[in-house]
Amino acid sequence: MRIGVPKEIKPQENRIGLTPDSVKTLISEGHEVLIENNGGFEAGFENDQYTEAGAKIVNKASDIFNDSEIIVKVKEPQKVEVDMIRENQIVYTYLHLAAAKELTEGLIKSKSINIAYETVTDDNGRLPLLAPMSAVAGRMSVQAGAHCLEKNQKGRGVLLGGAPGGEPANVLILGGGVVGENAAVIATGMQAKVHIVDKSEARLKQLVQMFGDKIIPEQSDKIDLNKLVAETDLLIGGVLIPGAEAPKLVTKNMLKLMKRGSVIVDVAIDQGGCVETSKPTTHGDPTYIVDDVVHYCVANMPGGVPRTSTFALNQATLPYLVKLANKGYQKALGEDKNFLAGLNVCKGQVTYKAVADVFGHEFADPKSVL
Repeated sequence: MRIGVPKEIKPQENRIGLTPDSVKTLISEGHEVLIENNGGFEAGFENDQYTEAGAKIVNKASDIFNDSEIIVKVKEPQKVEVDMIRENQIVYTYLHLAAAKELTEGLIKSKSINIAYETVTDDNGRLPLLAPMSAVAGRMSVQAGAHCLEKNQKGRGVLLGGAPGGEPANVLILGGGVVGENAAVIATGMQAKVHIVDKSEARLKQLVQMFGDKIIPEQSDKIDLNKLVAETDLLIGGVLIPGAEAPKLVTKNMLKLMKRGSVIVDVAIDQGGCVETSKPTTHGDPTYIVDDVVHYCVANMPGGVPRTSTFALNQATLPYLVKLANKGYQKALGEDKNFLAGLNVCKGQVTYKAVADVFGHEFADPKSVL
């Protein structure tokens, strides 16, 4: 198959869909790979590295979309890209459709085959293609939050780990999944006081086994969230419902309880955010203030560390891409129910129930469209 990788055009998105080593693997399997000119430059990958791996460098994104059977990206297609997607073309990328009505409608209209990294599952119900970027975002969330707490960023002026004579900051992590676990790695490493809220008692026990007394586990149905929010300096929103819009756990009224200059980092913003006052921001303009609370809601946080993120993403996504290219989408998805879970929109039909439900579309069983 001919596989095309356009340069990412979302603001401050510097990752790329394939590394040169991934290209080499695909070429060895007998496929062709087209890379847009300087598509990997910001992630530290030169054109020469791609050509040495066997790829062809293409000057225009329109030629990539026009000539490729599979489009491999990182972030969801932007409007100009949606307009270039062809009928029966396979698009393999993060989509986050439950928070993107216009994109969903555009992909339906294109009659393309759209596989979302974030809804592919494994036998344990985990999300193996979302996990690496969730890990990066979780770790970055505490770095970003610590910076935002500085006074010149309009924060409270506190150091996350405290200092002799000064108490450490209170960090509240909502969600004990991959984002929450990785946020806790950094927050505990910086010696903050860390609370992790999750609905699963079993998951909280796992986290206690990992972190010991460095965290305070909080089961969501047994706590007063208002009290925890009022005491926190840095709140990390890491709640995820696979493929669906994130629940709004922190309301606008709850912000009035928070300390002046406290910080919210809403990692769930890709799926609409778990804080009512969250709205997507960019790396170029990452924060805004509501009720004296600093909000950091960058929708592509891992794009800020594109080299690390591209390597981590490819390690997870490449085996599925090889399968997709070798077998075609019908066989590759048809023989693997976990891979099939990634099919969100196919030939004009919505094949992921959470997306169909949120926008009032008829749900098509993904098996029925293969």
